[in-house]
Amino acid sequence: MNTSFLHSIAPQSRRIAACTGLSRQVRGFTLVELLIVMAVAAVLMGSAAPSLTNFVKSIQLSSASNDLLAGLLMARSEAAKRNGRAAICKSANGLTCAPSGGWQQGWIVFHDANSNGVRDTGEAIIQRQEPLSADMRVTGNLNVARYVSYAPSGLTKLAGGGFQAGTLTLCRHSLDGGEARQIILSSSGRPRVQKTHVDSCA
Repeated sequence: MNTSFLHSIAPQSRRIAACTGLSRQVRGFTLVELLIVMAVAAVLMGSAAPSLTNFVKSIQLSSASNDLLAGLLMARSEAAKRNGRAAICKSANGLTCAPSGGWQQGWIVFHDANSNGVRDTGEAIIQRQEPLSADMRVTGNLNVARYVSYAPSGLTKLAGGGFQAGTLTLCRHSLDGGEARQIILSSSGRPRVQKTHVDSCA
């Protein structure tokens, strides 16, 4: 083998190694450095957890309010299609309207043939909603506490014939309150959702 050739390329090889940062020794993390990295990661994860939890709760609130909004719009649409009253009421069993409790127990959309705001035997059920999660609360003020009824014109009407307007509030059970959603129902029958904050949610 030509030793002069090997001697001639040796300096060049050393220069390439120096330029590219190659070295025969590969240095890893020390135990102290690894512990510091793990401690910083734990702090970052701990601070991110509450934000992630709040984000998930916000998504769940939006999902529940959209489900109820869809039920209201379904009732309005069915009233026009059937040219007769259609209503939505809170229901625990998916068959009859519940006289007490909140809307979180579920609800039904039905053809309210006799316009009394209650589902009677023989009145067709159009849609059923399963109960919401156990910590969800949905309450309506006086006019919409039990039912919402639509006339064929799309207007909301009480069983007695008067205009029906009100607000349904969705929140998570907490004595400290927090983020919430409101479905605001005008006398024109068109519902809308808005974000809000409640001081408590029993």
